[in-house]
Formats: sequence, C-alpha cells, structure tokens
Amino acid sequence: MKIDNFKIDEESSVFIIAELSANHNGSIDTAIETIRAAKRAGADCIKFQTYTADTITIDSNKEDFLIKGTIWEGKNLYKLYQEAYTPWEWHEELFKVAKEEGLVCFSSPFDKTAVDFLETLNVPAYKIASFEITDIPLIEYVASKGKPIIISTGIAEEVDIELALEACRRMNNNEIALLKCTSSYPAPIYEANMCMVKDLALRYNVISGLSDHTMGATVPIVATVFGAKIIEKHFILDRSIGGPDSSFSMNEEEFTAMVKAVREAEHAIGKVDYKLTEKQAKGRDFSRSLYVIKDMKEGDIITKENVRAIRPGFGLHPRYLKDLLGQIVTKDIEKGERFDLKMLK
Repeated sequence: MKIDNFKIDEESSVFIIAELSANHNGSIDTAIETIRAAKRAGADCIKFQTYTADTITIDSNKEDFLIKGTIWEGKNLYKLYQEAYTPWEWHEELFKVAKEEGLVCFSSPFDKTAVDFLETLNVPAYKIASFEITDIPLIEYVASKGKPIIISTGIAEEVDIELALEACRRMNNNEIALLKCTSSYPAPIYEANMCMVKDLALRYNVISGLSDHTMGATVPIVATVFGAKIIEKHFILDRSIGGPDSSFSMNEEEFTAMVKAVREAEHAIGKVDYKLTEKQAKGRDFSRSLYVIKDMKEGDIITKENVRAIRPGFGLHPRYLKDLLGQIVTKDIEKGERFDLKMLK
C-alpha cells in the first residue's frame, strides 16, 4: 500500500495519523493551528471527517435518535453532528496547510456526496469509519475510486469485515488496511485486545493497525509490537477548549511522547538476527574461558584444580575442558595464563 509518498508494508515504519475530527471546535484558525501542531508532534498524516448533519442523519427527537450510554448522553444525533462537523468550505484551505507542513491529508467520507467532494481535492486515500463498515454501497463507491482504503472495525463482527473486504475487491481494489478499534469514548484499556492486530493481518491478508480511543500511549505501543503499520489517534491543541471529542484526544505533548514511544518500540522489535553487533561481540570479553589457575610444571596432569573455566573470555572455549582433563602439559605455565592446545603433548 502506498499513500502519497508513504509506502506501508511489513518493512515500513508505522504510519501515524492525527485525527482532527471535531477538535477545531468551530474555528478554522484552530483547525489550522492543530494541523501545524500535529506536524510538530511527529504525525505523518492529518485526517478529517467529511459530512454534514443532513448527510449522516435526520433532525429528530424520537427515542431512536437520542444518544445513550456515552459521553454525549442525551443529545440527539443531528445536534451532535451539527456541532462536530468540519465545514466543507474549509477543506481546501486545510488540505493546503497540511501540504505546506509536509503532512499527508485525507478524510473519512460518510456518504457519496462527500466522496465526490473529496475527489475534487485529489485525496490520496480514504478512511471508512467504524460505524460505516456496514454501509456496503458506500464502501463500494469509495473502492471504485481506486485509492487505498483504511477501514476501522470498531463495531464489526467477522461477517461485517468479510462483507466490507468483498465490496472492495468487487471493485478490483486490494489496497486495503484494517484497523482494530474499540468504539467506546474513551475506550477502556482492558477491551483493547491488541492481539487482534496480528490476527487481522494474517486472517485477511491485509495491512493492519490501530484506531485508538484509549487514554495514553500504552495501547499504541502494544499495537506496534503486534505488527501495526498504521496508528490513528484523536489530536487536539488543548482539551480545555472542549468539544465533542476533546475528552479522549491527545494534546501535542502527549502525542509527541506517543510518537517517540512508538518509534522506540519499532527499534526495540528489530529483526531476527543471530549475528552479534560490535558491542555485543565486545561483551564476550566477560564470558568464561579456560585459564590456568595454579602454576604448572612441564609434565603435570591437567585437573579441575589447575585449569578452570573462569572470566574473562580470552582463553580456550570451556567446551574443551572435559577432553583436557588427564592430559599432560609440555611446558611450565604460570597461574593466569590462557590455556592453549599448544600446551599439550
């Protein structure tokens, strides 16, 4: 998979996405500064959400449309999305700022009109949000554009994932990534289930990663260890500005620390290699080897009392000791000399 200038595969570094979502709090200036802060924090990408309240729901106070059991308790869907949406007339300017900052920039469309609009901005990829994974017509339409598709699996059962993948592949689009996601806000860490990151990649033969709503950097680090190649986190200038997503978003300092931790985790994972580095090889100086531990005369018999495996490691390998016992030395040897096979008859 390639998104803009970033190649994403098993060998690549983790592609880190800062999700703007509603964290502009209704101000384009805040949105612009958030993009710049995401760059400072080490993000590779800034991502938006492209919808209006009317494209995602209807204005109704019937029971079905009232939110229950979340941080948005009591609001109706329409009013939440009115508050949270990113005005479409901002997009061109925000994309321009992202490009100036050297950030990849794309969005999550929530209906076909959003896809058509984003196509005019020449987006390099699309994100399907967790709650849209069941919208197969939307996924087909996005896939038909021939661009990489990142799909969050927050509410998905196995059949939902399979249907979404089939929709992409019907459109001859195999540039697919699946993100493990827990659709709680914020998400409890005990529901993170990061072993799924590896399973998604193996089971479906796709790039896998994490769309994270937990607090802190622990889950992204664990995801990296399990092979995540994409990590997405909500990003905000300052949680005190408020907004629908502020409570589970990372500020610049926290995001910077997360990026650093993820990069360190990548280095710590390394690769399978039994060759020693120069520093590791130097450490063998402190391993055990065979030394004469008592002065010996020519003709003396080697015993456990005069030859032992001790530190340092400059002498003969300890594996020879068993065969040496009972043999006779051919010269005088001082205590502390490295044992050498040339000392034998």
